[in-house]
Amino acid sequence: MALINDKYGRTFRTLRVSLLQHCNLGCVYCVAGDEALKAANSSHEGKALTVEELLAVIRRLHGQLQFTRVRLTGGEPLLYSGLPALIKGIRDAGIPDIRLTTNGFLLERQAAPLKAAGLEAVNVSIDAIDEAVFFAMSRRHSAERVIRGIDAAIQAGLDVKVNAVIMKGLNDSQILPLLEFAFSRGVKLRFLEVMAMGHLHQDAGRFLVTQDEMLRIIGERYRFEPLTRVAAATARYWRTDEGQVFGIIANESEPFCQDCDRLRLDSQGRIYGCLSSNHPIALELEEGEEAWAGKLAAALEQKQPLRFTGSDLSMLSIGG
Repeated sequence: MALINDKYGRTFRTLRVSLLQHCNLGCVYCVAGDEALKAANSSHEGKALTVEELLAVIRRLHGQLQFTRVRLTGGEPLLYSGLPALIKGIRDAGIPDIRLTTNGFLLERQAAPLKAAGLEAVNVSIDAIDEAVFFAMSRRHSAERVIRGIDAAIQAGLDVKVNAVIMKGLNDSQILPLLEFAFSRGVKLRFLEVMAMGHLHQDAGRFLVTQDEMLRIIGERYRFEPLTRVAAATARYWRTDEGQVFGIIANESEPFCQDCDRLRLDSQGRIYGCLSSNHPIALELEEGEEAWAGKLAAALEQKQPLRFTGSDLSMLSIGG
């Protein structure tokens, strides 16, 4: 049983680990431009923890909180050296449900080895099927490379989901093409409302495509009905009359803060209780259990009671 709860009954059951603070794409919702991406990738706040260092922190946190799931994020986690060894180490620590969120650029070659190491599932971000729109969103070519990675993950036997951040005037034309792509592969697609993070902290509203707007567009082609939301889930799901399932992560329209159970660990060994906080809490392995319990309680206090407010913290540094 977890040792801490807040006044809303929330605790930490899922750990999201940001392995590093750099990426091989330059997505417009993550960095302001190519120069900002170059600066972020060349001047990290500190050296990322090694596999052994990360495992030491994860094992100790798991001993106190008894996680049910670990999700590995970035930056771009497929750039992290020693990823298969990290996954195996997490499984050996007693956490069998290990998942990963990636932009998919390096997934084609890594999917099978990661599955063999013990990875259960992968979420692949692809914000457009059309190559020109993909470039406008990511500042990189090509969508086809990401699609090959998705296909390789399916072939490897991973549980695959596809994520797409939808931004008004940039890739809102891709809602139906993305759905058709996901349905053709038999994988779940989750659309994300743009988040007020990093350089968009005070400016996300002008790009916001709301959940209702997405459903209206989808409704032009498909009939669907809502499914019951699972506790602590980020997405709400709908099923079409043909049996296909899609979801929407509506940070603005329908926040899910009331039962959030996620703890975030960054690449420097610091924890965050909420993306809306840009105040990291450093963990030191030399500290005793009481000190760590106090820091976990402080992280839990960072959680927003009702809705996501965002922060100027870049997603490069804390992951998706």
